[in-house]
Amino acid sequence: MTTALARQVLAAFAVKGKLASNISGFNPRAAQLQMAEAVAGAISANTALVVEAGTGTGKTYAYLVPALLAGKKVILSTGTKNLQEQLFLRDLPKVQQALASPIHTALLKGRANYLCLFRLEQHYNHVPVQDDQLIQDLSLIKKWSAETQSGDIGELSYIAEDSKALPYVTSTTDNCLGKDCPVYEDCHLLKARKNAQAADLVVVNHHLFFADLALKDTGFGELLPEMDVIIFDEAHQLPDIASDYFGEQVSSRLLLDLCRDLELACKSELRDHPQLVKVAEKLASLVRDWRLLFSAEPGRGNWRDLAQQPPMQTALTRVNDAIDMLYQVLKGSLGRSDTVDSVFERLAQLKNRLLKMQDLQQTGVSLWYETTRLHVSLHLTPLSIAERFKAIVAAGQRSWIFTSATLSVNEGFSHYTAQMGLDDAQTLLLESPFDYASQAMLCLPRYLPEPHQQQMGPALLELAVKLIKANNGRCFFLFTSHRMLQWMASALPEHIHQPVLVQGSTGKRLLLEQFVTLDNAVLLGTGSFWEGVDVRGDTLSCVIIDKLPFASPDDPLLQARSEDCQRRGLDPFSTVQLPQAVITLKQGVGRLIRDVTDRGVLVICDNRLVTRPYGSVFLKSLPPMRRSRSLDDAVAFLQQTRQEQ
Repeated sequence: MTTALARQVLAAFAVKGKLASNISGFNPRAAQLQMAEAVAGAISANTALVVEAGTGTGKTYAYLVPALLAGKKVILSTGTKNLQEQLFLRDLPKVQQALASPIHTALLKGRANYLCLFRLEQHYNHVPVQDDQLIQDLSLIKKWSAETQSGDIGELSYIAEDSKALPYVTSTTDNCLGKDCPVYEDCHLLKARKNAQAADLVVVNHHLFFADLALKDTGFGELLPEMDVIIFDEAHQLPDIASDYFGEQVSSRLLLDLCRDLELACKSELRDHPQLVKVAEKLASLVRDWRLLFSAEPGRGNWRDLAQQPPMQTALTRVNDAIDMLYQVLKGSLGRSDTVDSVFERLAQLKNRLLKMQDLQQTGVSLWYETTRLHVSLHLTPLSIAERFKAIVAAGQRSWIFTSATLSVNEGFSHYTAQMGLDDAQTLLLESPFDYASQAMLCLPRYLPEPHQQQMGPALLELAVKLIKANNGRCFFLFTSHRMLQWMASALPEHIHQPVLVQGSTGKRLLLEQFVTLDNAVLLGTGSFWEGVDVRGDTLSCVIIDKLPFASPDDPLLQARSEDCQRRGLDPFSTVQLPQAVITLKQGVGRLIRDVTDRGVLVICDNRLVTRPYGSVFLKSLPPMRRSRSLDDAVAFLQQTRQEQ
């Protein structure tokens, strides 16, 4: 049955419809229209829909058009802040203008993206650390604070993204004073939230959505109940993000921030309470000592195992005792200062969380730790969010749309729907409209060593040099480990004359700009470069992947999920590891062909694709490119492509 909304959507996408008439270069695509109809159907019927739309389908317009025409309140959630801004500043205005849609839209970011006027004043007047760069940045932020309307930190383009000043001028849920704040009425975050509450369509990101859902934040919580339609783009990221937010964490950073805020309050409001400063300093010192028991190198590990070691137990006992002492001393000062009252609440929360992390017998959760160069955080993560999320979807009459270019495994959605508890959702798999058979080649080179063998590095280097020379750079080299990336970063420049750009040497956005500008560069990346990177045209025509992206067997969350699978009589490899690796590989592969005119070669340097039974699951999930086992074929394809350009 065709609904009124579906008819409006069909008319908008028609050959002479509003989109074609008002958007330059717009051409209707069959898969895009199919998706738009399915989204319209789910919105009209208040049901859940899971859609995999291959690269080039035009999924953004396919969900934006029904969302704008539905006349309902909509939350649109994306994977990253960059995508969020692209959607709000570029795609949404274009479609809204084409449809002449009068609805009020808003962009809402997490609280760390907004200037906190109270904390700026505090730290501008009492600089926390004598650091010239920090003082300079605080002065620049102070000047900007008088000019900005939105308070969006993204406007501060002249300050480094990782400036030490930013944590001092933004708030967290822990240190925000809420209605007790002396500048509450001027709060930029509050204004952004009020604007979002008044809007018909709000663009958020997944982290913000789940922070609210887990009731770890306030304000945005009043927004969700008002919404009729929830759309998730880049929905493949949801299981991991939701697991984090449905869990709990405590960190040395949170404890040290609390001690610092207390010391600041004692300098300004409680000068007659020197004991408070001493107890806070003692806790801060013990927290720093606790961090020293972990490896100096950033990493992750199993907290259940480490927590049982005697030195760790001793250090934790000391931290717990210092927290108890501070708790008692603070209790006697309640009511004297809003800051002290806020710190007391934060301390009570952290005290309880830390005790929870020491209950090593609890089941159904993974207990793990993560270290940065300066800090350690302990995490409690549920092994499954399916039941919890299923209840959220079932509550209230709403439609839920989940879309991404990578949701299916082996041409099915059972892995994703089981993870998210979406048993009753409709599913739709739309192939990419690109002609992969003529546009791209997949090469699985013969005679490579096994991925774990020592000879693999030199073999990868030799193979990469041939491809890079044949293609004059214009290559992404994607790795599954930082170790191999660093080895290649030191070895490769000696064998080629093309520029080599390395992840970590500067910010991601700047690296991509350099890659496009240079036009003959090789970019070495891991992690974040596997997805959300869009380089079109001749600038990128070769993607090399070092090996299949299975998660590290040492990953504590993977270990816990695997053990849970075994207890339920399931195979951990086929239930957890394989589907996860397939989706990650599909993301990496998606970097190559981004447009109908793109051509290129994908090289996966892992024999297991042809020597192991599970290789067929990976291959079946990849686009239908022509295939070869010969590196010479790949080189010839690249050379021919260059001649034709």
